[in-house]
Amino acid sequence: MKPETKNHLKKIAVVILNWNGAKLLEQFLPSVIAFSDEATIYVADNASTDTSIEVIQNQFPSVKIIQNTGNFGFAKGYNEALKFVEEEYYALVNSDIEVTENWLAPILEIFENQAETAIIQPKLLDFKKKTHFEYAGGAGGFIDKFGYPFCRGRIFDTVEEDNNQYDDEIEIFWATGACFFIRKDVYRKLNGFDDDFFAHQEEIDLCWRAFNLGYKIKYTSKSIVYHVGGATLNEGNPRKTFLNFRNSLLMLTKNLPKNKLFPIIFMRLCLDGLAGIQFILKGKFKHCFAIIQAHFAFYGVVNQFYKKRGVIQKSNYYKINSIVYRYFIKNGKVFADLF
Repeated sequence: MKPETKNHLKKIAVVILNWNGAKLLEQFLPSVIAFSDEATIYVADNASTDTSIEVIQNQFPSVKIIQNTGNFGFAKGYNEALKFVEEEYYALVNSDIEVTENWLAPILEIFENQAETAIIQPKLLDFKKKTHFEYAGGAGGFIDKFGYPFCRGRIFDTVEEDNNQYDDEIEIFWATGACFFIRKDVYRKLNGFDDDFFAHQEEIDLCWRAFNLGYKIKYTSKSIVYHVGGATLNEGNPRKTFLNFRNSLLMLTKNLPKNKLFPIIFMRLCLDGLAGIQFILKGKFKHCFAIIQAHFAFYGVVNQFYKKRGVIQKSNYYKINSIVYRYFIKNGKVFADLF
């Protein structure tokens, strides 16, 4: 498709990546259309084989369609589609997100008034249990020294109820890919997501690269969305385990300070081994095998990813030393317990 002429562009593009999600589009596109007057809405389709294209054309004719030539996953799927999107700001939104009234205005206000802020995340609540935060991003993400991600509102499998404890605007380390706002010029300067990740952790990698270049990542509670979560690849799928463990190691290889690279990755491999033992004790043998596969896949491409390292790697990337220790040994189940 051809991009619109510059004079007719709105400030923000809402871009929904889709693969065989016709039912999700029917369920969730109406809220996006209803509450996104400030935006042009696109669906970037990863060569769906269901009725997705027909659903958009027949039921949502105002939505623009970008058709990728294959199922490129999350990372490359967005990279390919966003070549055709020229709005100043991108809102990358999962197909299982319900948005709320006025969800875009607070985001636009930050972008317009804070030039150093490149990436923003809204408050992410659980569509199936709207009183609680949602696993994928909660109220903004951080990582520990070993690259384990955690969120305000969710640490490992412990999810907090939303009692307005995170009704604020703060700087965070990573924003969830479920609903991810970024300036177009920054996205292109960073060459977008890393295609080789396929899916999972690519948004943390992108945020880390932005952080290393001095950009800020923000969370605002004034924008609220609800996320189903796991609609494409659920938590019980060993494929998800493989991608998360492999991509974490790849992300560390690309972004850690050089003097910390070997010791941190060595410790991370050992901690992953403990996670594998935990899966065995729970009878989740396929997940343990997925970790082993992830490690061998990492060994096969580690040199390739080492060459992707940028010029600058900041050392103050982590919030705490070990979220594993705080959670499992010190019983720090919620964000407030960590400090």
